[in-house]
Amino acid sequence: MGLGGCIILIAVGAILAFATDWEMKGVDLDIVGLILMAVGLLGVTTFTSIARRRRAVVPPVAPTVVDPPDEDPGRRYDGRY
Repeated sequence: MGLGGCIILIAVGAILAFATDWEMKGVDLDIVGLILMAVGLLGVTTFTSIARRRRAVVPPVAPTVVDPPDEDPGRRYDGRY
């Protein structure tokens, strides 16, 4: 479930808990709304913690320096061409 789904769960839960006065036999819609909001909040926190780990900054690796090939294999490279 993505971030959008979690936000939808929170919104639907809030609507059921606070904005309706429906009554169903055997079901308390206020409690169902609170449960949906709790699940939505749990999903948002899980999603953001996973997203934070994915976006961890990796320090750049130092470039590898390769010496130019020697024209004379017996001569060492002294930094000048």
